[in-house]
Amino acid sequence: MSTALVLSAGGMFAAWEVGVWNVLCGRVKPDMIVGASAGAWNAWAIAGGATAADFCREWMDPQLATVMRIGLHRGGFLRPDGLHAKARELFERFQPRMPIGITMVEVPLLRVRLVRGPEIGWRHLAASASIPLAFPPVEIDGKRYVDGGFRGALPLFAAAQMGARRAIALNVLTSWHFRVLRALMRPPGAGGELEVVRLEPSEPLGSLRDAVVWSAENVRRWIALGERDGKRALLSSTI
Repeated sequence: MSTALVLSAGGMFAAWEVGVWNVLCGRVKPDMIVGASAGAWNAWAIAGGATAADFCREWMDPQLATVMRIGLHRGGFLRPDGLHAKARELFERFQPRMPIGITMVEVPLLRVRLVRGPEIGWRHLAASASIPLAFPPVEIDGKRYVDGGFRGALPLFAAAQMGARRAIALNVLTSWHFRVLRALMRPPGAGGELEVVRLEPSEPLGSLRDAVVWSAENVRRWIALGERDGKRALLSSTI
């Protein structure tokens, strides 16, 4: 049975996914990996062979704070230069060693697009995390794209489209704000044949501000919580 690791959107909260993967990587060998938004960046690093030490170093780097910097423009209030620079860096540092898919949303049609493996360039990585009304859309081949999490924060549908029959899904967006957005935007369905094992934080991760402002203390706490939650999942035999 083909298994996908599915990583949710979540901004800085996605550091929790790092902690979970640090625990699961020695026991779980997915056949493919799928991510949305910050989860897409995590997916790219994992598919490219990032070690636990690489992952932690990446998230603890103060330069990550430059990804979300205030700067008004016609498309929103966050400057795109830091986001684009980080997307380029990730693209150059890691190249996939396993099947990977990331999601984007085409605007203004709000059409979801799944981009796979060799199709993915740095612009796709940038678009996958371009929060709508905050960052400007990213233009690719004459079309404009924003954050894949906008129409599917946990892209189970993408795993199903890539042929997965089972998904280990790491979801950090569990607050009521995101449940309302999910209900309003109605993400594509995954189909009834996909068996899903869902892992979520056992404690609240923080405020909406925490999700967009880098903090070494928060990142360290979220990674540690992810490791605890990952160990608990292994002990409970849910994986």
